[in-house]
Amino acid sequence: MVDEALYAVVMAGGVGARFWPASRRARPKQLLAIAGERSMLAQTIERLDGLVAPENILVVTSAELADAVREAIPEVPPQNLILEPQGRNTAPCIALAAFEIERRNPDAVQIVLPADHVIEPAESFRSALAAATQEARSSHGLVTLGIRPTHPATGYGYIRFGERRGAAAKWEPHEVVSFVEKPDSARAKEFVESGHYLWNAGIFVWETRTILSALRAHATDIFDALSGSTDPSELARAYAKLEPAPIDVAVMERATNVSVIPVDFGWNDVGAWPSLADVVPADETGNHVSGGVRVVARDAQNCVVYGDEGSLIALVGVEDLVVVQSGNTVLVCPRDRAQEVKAIVTQLENEAPEKL
Repeated sequence: MVDEALYAVVMAGGVGARFWPASRRARPKQLLAIAGERSMLAQTIERLDGLVAPENILVVTSAELADAVREAIPEVPPQNLILEPQGRNTAPCIALAAFEIERRNPDAVQIVLPADHVIEPAESFRSALAAATQEARSSHGLVTLGIRPTHPATGYGYIRFGERRGAAAKWEPHEVVSFVEKPDSARAKEFVESGHYLWNAGIFVWETRTILSALRAHATDIFDALSGSTDPSELARAYAKLEPAPIDVAVMERATNVSVIPVDFGWNDVGAWPSLADVVPADETGNHVSGGVRVVARDAQNCVVYGDEGSLIALVGVEDLVVVQSGNTVLVCPRDRAQEVKAIVTQLENEAPEKL
């Protein structure tokens, strides 16, 4: 039996600029089958199966993506799409969903998670979320999941955790000492070696009344602008006045009733093309291939390759490349420079916006 008072909020409004040219404004990263046969959004919904009822899953996305999102996840009722008039980062997104859940069930607990992560095994993920739900109900606090780091990553924020809260269990909540922005390599190495830091996965669990109270106290402008805003034109006016704000900065870093549950299941936020090497096994030629493309390789290895179904990419005498084909657009770059794809997107905004 699923918990009828448990809701999930899936944030699916991002643009996925680092996954250009496959990720476009009309079909961004979360709608692509990058790490499996279904879209990343659909896989996120599947991971909640047995924990949250489909009618209690809300997906927050942009108005422009509404039709594509409905097509990607037909199992979620159409009325459970919450449409933002424009992207304003995660705090307004979370506030908008919280007000909607309050209208449906003021006593609800919410799981809030991004639409574009790879997490396995799903059973461990659901078990950790169930423990976080119990902690949110008993403490009436803000709960987040922190990933035990496997290497000194510089692309993630970190959470410094302190004393354990509650009795010993598989998923033990700890007090949060601080949230730390993405560190340089030296600090990241110190964090990992200390054993007191976790990767910030951006996954949260809280009671509806708790997050609304926290927004009222720490993000008053967002709370006031969005409380009671249900009419689309009224909502658009409210969003136009808001500054972009991540929930970590707007609320989590300022609140005192925050706890973190360290977890060690497989997690990857698939932030750029090289991440596919971590979630897509190498084929018989030693390359990581996804998207349905056929790859013919000769003396080529350690490449990340993505292409449309039915397309063909040939590799000869190369290694450590990212090669992406999408429609009539091709990207080729060294794996260690793939973060610069975002700069190409910025350049194209002026030179060739039709390619975005």
